[in-house]
Amino acid sequence: MEGVTRTDEQTAAPDPTRRTSLRDEQKRLTRSRLTEAAKQLFVTQGYAQVRVDDIAAAVGCSRATFYLHFTGKPDVLRAIAEQGTLPSVQHFYTDLDHVLDSGSRTEFAAWMRRAIEWFQEYKDLLPAWDEATALEPEFREVAREGILALPNVMTSYLSRWPADQQDEARLRIELLVAQLERFFTRWAMQGTIDVTADQAAEVLTDIWFPALQTPGDG
Repeated sequence: MEGVTRTDEQTAAPDPTRRTSLRDEQKRLTRSRLTEAAKQLFVTQGYAQVRVDDIAAAVGCSRATFYLHFTGKPDVLRAIAEQGTLPSVQHFYTDLDHVLDSGSRTEFAAWMRRAIEWFQEYKDLLPAWDEATALEPEFREVAREGILALPNVMTSYLSRWPADQQDEARLRIELLVAQLERFFTRWAMQGTIDVTADQAAEVLTDIWFPALQTPGDG
């Protein structure tokens, strides 16, 4: 029509890339909210008592929306672990690798105290983790993979073991993990072991510092 003009901005079609990025951001935020809601519910109510409907209701979405993001409770607990617990614990055992390189019992004892502090930081979620491991075959495999992955970050330690003793080296690390978890459960959560953190660190160091020596050490 004569006398009517439009700028390029007025006539430009909507940017599909922008629409896609907004949808992706909305999905990311919803997934994040579901994960955080599940974490809080698992901490306060335990794993078994929480239903998918409870998690969805906590963020004001439907059960169907939950299943757009997760296959079920084990899947959302896996996401919680992958975002926080697993990277943290892997970093912790990388630190142990450096400590064992030093050959210092004093540094090992300091690492053991830090390990107890780490369990203190994550203790609220540990009961849910244990429940899921007992109840869900799918999550049991996640837990198993998590423990088996820890020796992999201790590359220097493993390199000092002969090839035909690699399985033994990995087993020692896995047994360390298991004993620390069991000790912490009985000490801090069940209250069946009466000892200070420093006393526990010293005794655990007496047990594990020599047990983690490699065939060529000392």
